[in-house]
Amino acid sequence: MHRRLFLAAGAAAAAVSAGSAASAASGPKVTVYKTASCGCCRGWVAAMARAGFAPTVVDVEDISPLWRKRGVPDALSSCHIAEVGGYVTVGHVPPQDVRRLLAERPKAIGLTVPGMPTGSPGMEVPSGRKEPYETLLLLPGGRTRVFARHA
Repeated sequence: MHRRLFLAAGAAAAAVSAGSAASAASGPKVTVYKTASCGCCRGWVAAMARAGFAPTVVDVEDISPLWRKRGVPDALSSCHIAEVGGYVTVGHVPPQDVRRLLAERPKAIGLTVPGMPTGSPGMEVPSGRKEPYETLLLLPGGRTRVFARHA
């Protein structure tokens, strides 16, 4: 009797787990381009997956041609670039900012968080310290405007 209960509980847990994986995979698809050795990029990908996005990772030798091709100035670049819903994101852009971008659909190239601010997704530290930073909306011609502020 206990064995049947144990097996039934295990099957139920597996079903819930499979359902969670299926729902995460059905979220917005994100293609992330990064170098193979970048640990903070892996952290950002994990944050996006936890937020319900469906990331696919492509390791490349050099990501700079990818952001330049999409009109992102070098000064606004970072360690990875992603494509989502017809936009690009560059750097450690919070998932909630990406969701807002997809909901509002502004006429823009995408979003960037220049540099690698401590406490941004993928750049968390054990102390929990966060430095203030801005997510910038990338506009055609290299212009930007503040899209969100984070503390």
